Amino acid sequence: MSTPRLEVSIGQQTLTLWSGQQRLHTWPCSTSRFGIGFTEGSNKTPLGQFEVREKHGAGTPSGTIFRSRQAVGQWQTGMDTQSDLVLTRILWLHGLEARNANTYARYIYIHGTNDEARIGRPASHGCIRLRNADVIALFDLTPVGTQVWIGE
Repeated sequence: MSTPRLEVSIGQQTLTLWSGQQRLHTWPCSTSRFGIGFTEGSNKTPLGQFEVREKHGAGTPSGTIFRSRQAVGQWQTGMDTQSDLVLTRILWLHGLEARNANTYARYIYIHGTNDEARIGRPASHGCIRLRNADVIALFDLTPVGTQVWIGE
């Protein structure tokens, strides 16, 4: 496989893994329910060019709850879904453009969720959410430094 890259379509609510010109896989995702934006504290999903700066959660069980990128518990189906939990794996994004340069400091991730029923429509607080099984698959195929494009 050549160097992978990721494309997130906010309009389609999908995340696609590419190798060169070959589409390897497309997963449904969930971006911000507050829309598109770049401002700290806005809970909006930024647009543009990014890279995966850090990865967290390798080898942890599906449903591992992360706070500040540290495993703090285990979520299971049927537990409270009122909180927007960061689960299973984290791909931490770093913005490569002036407009999205604060993305890393905003803690914008690709991660698993306790709200899988909303995957496929905007529901997050700025991050890109995937189903837990999907983020495990993606994590294993995505090295640090992978280029990510988030577009409308």
